[in-house]
Amino acid sequence: MRQWETPESLRALLCELVSWDSRTLTEGEVDFPLKVYEKMKGIPYFASHPDLLKLGAADYGRQFLTALYKSETAVKTIVLISHFDTVSTEEYGELEALAFNPESLTKELEHYIDELHPEARHDLRSRQYLWGRGTMDMKAGLAIHMGIMEKAAEEKWPINLVLLTVPDEEVNSSGMRSAVRTLNDMKEEHHLDYSLFLNGEPVFSMKPTDTSYHVYSGTIGKIMPSTLFYGRETHVGEPLSGMTSSFMASFLTRKMEWNPLFRETVYGENTPLPITLQQEDLRLNYSAQTPYGTVALYNVFTMKRTAADVMDLFEEVALSAAEECNEWYRGLCEREKIPSVGEVNVLRYSELIDYAEKKLGKNYIEALKHDIGINQGDDREKSFRIADTLLINCQELTPAIVLMFTPPFYPAVNTSDHPLVSRCIQKVTEVAKAQFNLPVEQAHYFNGISDLSYVNYKDENKGWAVFEENTPVWNTTYTIPFKDMNKLEGPVLNVGPFGKDAHKRTERLHIESAFIKTPVFVEAVVKEVMAWDGGTGTVSQE
Repeated sequence: MRQWETPESLRALLCELVSWDSRTLTEGEVDFPLKVYEKMKGIPYFASHPDLLKLGAADYGRQFLTALYKSETAVKTIVLISHFDTVSTEEYGELEALAFNPESLTKELEHYIDELHPEARHDLRSRQYLWGRGTMDMKAGLAIHMGIMEKAAEEKWPINLVLLTVPDEEVNSSGMRSAVRTLNDMKEEHHLDYSLFLNGEPVFSMKPTDTSYHVYSGTIGKIMPSTLFYGRETHVGEPLSGMTSSFMASFLTRKMEWNPLFRETVYGENTPLPITLQQEDLRLNYSAQTPYGTVALYNVFTMKRTAADVMDLFEEVALSAAEECNEWYRGLCEREKIPSVGEVNVLRYSELIDYAEKKLGKNYIEALKHDIGINQGDDREKSFRIADTLLINCQELTPAIVLMFTPPFYPAVNTSDHPLVSRCIQKVTEVAKAQFNLPVEQAHYFNGISDLSYVNYKDENKGWAVFEENTPVWNTTYTIPFKDMNKLEGPVLNVGPFGKDAHKRTERLHIESAFIKTPVFVEAVVKEVMAWDGGTGTVSQE
């Protein structure tokens, strides 16, 4: 009998994976792939082929893992993708010690049932869910993939399977971005044809109380247009002698929040509206000096739009905000009979860097980026500090609104029209109905953001160039391998288990969906690809 042949053994595997605390940017995240490596060595195939089980470097000591089951007869290959990092657990409160122990947490929650919202109380009483951090998002997907690898190797399926599990999906996706080159190298070394990139992210509700089962033929994009507002400082006792950056920021943030201009509709599905993720004063300490530097991060989801498209829209909104800001300020100057400190300018970071290079020199800017890159906080803070330092040295451009991008950037990917994807979804639909009487709905974009963003990248108009030239930390602490992503041609699909409340205290995984239904669906997809004749668009009956 295989290690993970039964639903009970697959559940035990998931609980073990969850028990390995792998919160993003913790030691547990560093250790996790080493433990998976040892676990995969327990599969006889990999015990005999240890060279096909490898670890690859990401950043901060973190690693991704690849395991290749290589058929003796096939070139067709499916890449099974998952991530193993999780978000933090503070919201569990006094139950935090049990956040990584699903069986114990599920039992203990019965004593806290009155604290749960009504839907969660109902689900706890139903005993159909397993609770805990990482149960849904997304260690169940990894467990299912490990089970499929074991079965394929034992039964010698005539297809190649690459299991890829990565760190850091929850912050910057450095794991997947690093793995892209490795996937290309594996393709060349082992003569693989990547027929499908199959992710195992869980099914996310399309709206509250939605319990429909979805498969996804694409993944939504995410980009963060960001802003440095640079005003004119003054003492609080002389408020009319300057212009606060918070005053400037209020005009743009009001226009960005929930702005329908950024909404996209494709296949009848809509992107969520933009929202502010962060807005703060750049000062590190309290002071009677008025704030002259404020920064803001805006979250924008995409489907078809490129980085260039989003920057054009962002600039349009910023120019309108600056016009309103200037009009309001002119009225103030007339009313109070004071001289103006200047009109608010709008410029892209690429324009600021061009101006600064001419004034300060390329060597100064490279040294600045290097120093901030190794000494400041995360990539977002580094981006703002670079732009802020440049404007401190170019104050003739102020007051100003500097438009930029900050990491991360997840390009949207969609292969809904690919015939193999259509066949796979049809097969899952047929199997789900026949075996479980479960209706399956196709969603064209996975709405939870996923690592599928870094394969099958298409951007014929080179909109990515606008991202590169307007991202301050580009090629210093953050890069995206656009050209290598473009080489990973192949349709994408996401088939995962149903769960609820990712990133919440009430995160939970539907037991039957995870350990009985979804493994059947994933196997059906793999066998559909095995039988697929891409030349004729038919399925072999052999």
